[in-house]
Amino acid sequence: MSLAALLCLTAPALAADDVATARAVISSQVKAFGRDDAAAACSCAAPAIREMFPQADIFMSMVQNSYAPVYRHRSFEFGEARVAGDTVAQRVHIVDANGEAWEALYTPEREADGSLKIIGCGLLKTGQAV
Repeated sequence: MSLAALLCLTAPALAADDVATARAVISSQVKAFGRDDAAAACSCAAPAIREMFPQADIFMSMVQNSYAPVYRHRSFEFGEARVAGDTVAQRVHIVDANGEAWEALYTPEREADGSLKIIGCGLLKTGQAV
């Protein structure tokens, strides 16, 4: 088997692994929010985010105020994920505590140690124009 053929066979597996890893990091952070575990939630964030919010309680306060549907929700379900090169974009369908539907788009980044950490989360009310 040629190297090109082997790479074609392994690329989807790598993409699936990246999506699974991204979902695991997102799930870990969301579970930490549910426990009000600021340190664990902050540990899932990329270094650039942790630099902006150098203390875990400051990070948690930002999430509570700016990402309330992520912080507290009735449902949180993974949707479509896209992988381009080393980048994963993971869509999440959220129903907040008031029953409103939201869409989140998470973007994890690969760290030097190979792990994925959350660098961004865009949040829009379902049906809202971009």
